[in-house]
Amino acid sequence: MANLSDTLKTNREWWVQQWLDLLDKYRFKKRLERGRNYARQGNVLSIEFRSRKVIARVQGSETQPYKISLWLDTFSDDDWNFVFDTLSERAIFSAKLLAGEMPTNIEDIFAANGLRLFPFSLPEIASRCSCPDKANPCKHVIAVYHLLGDRFADDPFLLFQLRGRSKHEAIAELRSRRGTAIASDETTIEPGAPEARPPATLDLSSFWRYDQPLDPSLIAIVPSSENAVLDILGSMPLAGGRHSIRPTDIAALESFLKQVYATARDRAVMTAMQLDDEDTP
Repeated sequence: MANLSDTLKTNREWWVQQWLDLLDKYRFKKRLERGRNYARQGNVLSIEFRSRKVIARVQGSETQPYKISLWLDTFSDDDWNFVFDTLSERAIFSAKLLAGEMPTNIEDIFAANGLRLFPFSLPEIASRCSCPDKANPCKHVIAVYHLLGDRFADDPFLLFQLRGRSKHEAIAELRSRRGTAIASDETTIEPGAPEARPPATLDLSSFWRYDQPLDPSLIAIVPSSENAVLDILGSMPLAGGRHSIRPTDIAALESFLKQVYATARDRAVMTAMQLDDEDTP
């Protein structure tokens, strides 16, 4: 049986887990555990993202909380231009980022430009704490590391910010490049020129038809949640009212409809995936 730690890992966003995996490589396990306890016990009083740094306050053994700052090496403007150029060439990457989702293989884009979005090891994350402990990272910094995972889960663009580009800047760059790419594909013809053609008319009979194969990464075929339609419809109206029918009969009817819906749902999925009954496990 999987333990709670394993369950939590499987439920985390992949980019959050990649960040937290850096801590698992830390060799001072007792200090690591003390930092985790600080995070769990609420000793981290605040975490703010100020420009390209993380500023936090952690309550330690002293009366006044300790001040922590954390930052990564930022990329140059040329580096970011290369990254955004490469990202804009891949529609799926741009689409996911513009939707606020971190593509699973985005690190390949950065690697192609000789960069890394995620730190490879803890020493790549610069940090400073006002506590007297000379070790770095100390338990206060480790506590902040843990809670940063939650922040990255809410907004993966914070990783971009630590590397030098805010969420608004990154989205603006992607939209600008995607718009330029679309515009470059269109041909502008002066009115009256020999090459000018009359505007194409919209053929409604083929409006919903798409003859080209779709990118498999853009398609996700999954069954709907259990009894989704029945839940939306709510209580079923019955002739004479529900009070006029025995509860056992109502339960039997609802059970039957649930089976019908489940069968229709599974058949729809198999049809979409072009499977026959004998193909299903």
